[in-house]
Amino acid sequence: MDSRQIIVVEHPAAMAAAAAQRLVDRIAHDSRCAVCLTGGSSPEGLYRLLADEPWRGRVPWDRVHWFMGDDRFVPLTDPRSNMGIAQRLFLDRSPAPRGNVHPIPTDTNYPEGAANLYADELQGFYGAEKLDPARPLFDLVLMGLGPDGHVASIYPGSRALDEKQRWVLGVAKAGWEPFVPRVTLTFPTLASTREMLFLVDGAGKRDILRRVFAGGDLPGSRVYSDGALVWMLDRAAAPEGVS
Repeated sequence: MDSRQIIVVEHPAAMAAAAAQRLVDRIAHDSRCAVCLTGGSSPEGLYRLLADEPWRGRVPWDRVHWFMGDDRFVPLTDPRSNMGIAQRLFLDRSPAPRGNVHPIPTDTNYPEGAANLYADELQGFYGAEKLDPARPLFDLVLMGLGPDGHVASIYPGSRALDEKQRWVLGVAKAGWEPFVPRVTLTFPTLASTREMLFLVDGAGKRDILRRVFAGGDLPGSRVYSDGALVWMLDRAAAPEGVS
């Protein structure tokens, strides 16, 4: 587990470009790659860049598989769907093969069923039912930070904080708006990556970042990575003393 690395950039546009470069660097090898996407507003600039040149031409689309760290239990066509947003912003506008895009199956009857199906899909992709720290599931996991310190759909005080065995969980009650059920990868699954990259921007995140970096009892403080753990912030979000 690497110690936390903090990178501060000037503004969201610089964050999107720097994140695009890190993503391309992580998937530059010759074998099959996997990227775990995130919802929220912070990655949207990155997603838009990936849809257009020059970044579109730098992604080996045929080799990259796209997963989602968490999603709202709504149809892909719903504007609240994290994967739906990613598809509209870049996946549907790219040469990504349809079979390389792996949405959480939110068309099932209930979140726990979707969680079990997605765990099966992840394990099938990985080729094992137990994660090996020496063989990461993902090349890159993108992450955001909620105003209450939540990450993915793991909220303060939730049972998901202490889950060690399961890969994916259903979340019957969201701890932050929109208040719809969720499906989320667990900490061990998210940690199975060569790099975990947080994207956090805006002055509204400065206080919660200060609390996370101070080690407050928040999901954002407890998340970890088997590989690199990188927090990329814009200047407005960076707490005092972080540069």
